[in-house]
Amino acid sequence: MLVLSGDDVRAAVDIQQVIGAVRSAYIEYSAGKAVVPIRTPITFDNGGLTLFMPGYSPGAGASVMKIVSVFPNNSERALPTIMALGVLTDTETGAPLAVMEAGSITALRTGAASGLATDLLAGQDASTLAIIGAGVQGRTQLEAICAVRPITSVRIYDRDPARVAAFIADMALRVSARLEAAVTADDAVDGADVIAAATTSKSPVFSADRLAPGAHINGVGSSTLDAQEIGRDVVCRMDRIVVDSREAAMAEAGDLVVPMREGLLSAETFFAEIGEIAAGSKPGRQRPDELTLFKAVGIAVLDLFAAKLVYEQAIATGLGVTVAL
Repeated sequence: MLVLSGDDVRAAVDIQQVIGAVRSAYIEYSAGKAVVPIRTPITFDNGGLTLFMPGYSPGAGASVMKIVSVFPNNSERALPTIMALGVLTDTETGAPLAVMEAGSITALRTGAASGLATDLLAGQDASTLAIIGAGVQGRTQLEAICAVRPITSVRIYDRDPARVAAFIADMALRVSARLEAAVTADDAVDGADVIAAATTSKSPVFSADRLAPGAHINGVGSSTLDAQEIGRDVVCRMDRIVVDSREAAMAEAGDLVVPMREGLLSAETFFAEIGEIAAGSKPGRQRPDELTLFKAVGIAVLDLFAAKLVYEQAIATGLGVTVAL
């Protein structure tokens, strides 16, 4: 069995490869070929959350179990907010193929999901990007979106200015776009062509009145019914809402379910799953001024395809450590 650290995972693949894997994962999921039970959550008194996420798809030729913990208070302990472990299993024999640090898998596949959604839904000439949340997720959001659109200007907001400074120092070495700190989230969003919200906030992080015509939003931070990272004012202004999974969105996306319960939104508003657009069975952006939202709560089939890609690339390049159980 191969054991892969976070450094091994990041060294094995680039974001374009992961976007391709995520595209395949979403297409298989929306075609009904993947087995992805709704994840099982365990919540703790300190506000932490652990999720158990299994997934299988014939197209991957493997199954995965990801255990991911989200502990917002970890920043006070100088620990990552998200920590995870993934186990990749051979579906021919049931043998475990690999155990890998999966916080990096989560960040890569979530960034790649936004990259794919941006490619399918944002304007072709989108050049300005707002990122809300300067953590690990924000970094892969930036890389993936820059990989699919000619982004020249990026405004970053986080409630901790030191995190923004560290983000800019780190990511200026990885992308060619101009990076600058925003004083508020609304300032970051003001006039942006693409917006990426990647926070653990339970309340809205920006307001609708700053949205530019034709803006595309990726909402990937919140995944519980009591969290509304994207506010009802934003959601109700959208011309088109696309989700990763209708089933998962109805079970976990507070951004959508709360306004639905208030009678402000109906399930029919969900135009498509992103896999349907990726497969060509439903169209992407229709008008230059269309406001679009991609809301993702995360489904294990993405972890599966990303982990299988990492495993294959690690084997090919000699990364990781092989152990006997």
